[in-house]
This record gives sequence, C-alpha cells and structure tokens, in this order.
Amino acid sequence: MKTAIVILTDPKSAAQEALTRMLNALGMASECKQAGDELEIVFAGTGTRWPAELSQLGHPGNPWYEALREHVVGASRGCAVRNGATEGLEKAGVPLLGDNPLEGTPGILSIRRYYAEGWNVALF
Repeated sequence: MKTAIVILTDPKSAAQEALTRMLNALGMASECKQAGDELEIVFAGTGTRWPAELSQLGHPGNPWYEALREHVVGASRGCAVRNGATEGLEKAGVPLLGDNPLEGTPGILSIRRYYAEGWNVALF
C-alpha cells in the first residue's frame, strides 16, 4: 500500500488538539512503516512549523518522529515562507517542496499528485 500522511495542524495553536493530531499522524505513520507500506510524510500549511518542534529532544513526539525520519520527504515551500517556518525546516533538514507552481507563490506541495499516483492520503 502507498500511504501519504499530510500534516496541516499548527503547533503554535497551543491546543491539545494540535498535539493530539500530530501524535495520531505519527502513530499512523508508525503503523504504516511496520506494515511495510510505501510511506511519505509531508508538512503543509501551518504544519510546516512542526519539524522544528519535533526535532527538540524534550518534545513528546520526538522519539516517534526520529524513528520515522527516513519517511519525511519534505514541506511545502510556499507554506513555509508564509508561516515563517523556513529556518526551522532547514535546521531540521527537511527539504522544501514546490511541485505545484501556484501563481504568486514560490511553489507549494502538490497533494493532488498523491491522488493521481494512487496513494492513500491521510490529512492531519
């Protein structure tokens, strides 16, 4: 199975919902990895802020994130610029993706590509 996990939730909301969504995304990703799925994890929207948070050793999601790091393929360039996340992504070693050349942006992540290529897409 091909599974793409797209993380959109905002860590700056300081809400339990945002953290819980992130942990559920990582939990699903872990399950997919264990099942041998072809797995890609990407960040879009305000979710582009997550890698900087998850890279911190004291973060509750850090162990899961590090265990899944090989499946993190990138973050939306346009979203990262808009949400002030580019520096955090660079420090975390997460590539910026702009395969959807949306006018007025430096390019954003193409979620449609996953559907077009037959991926199962989970949005968190």
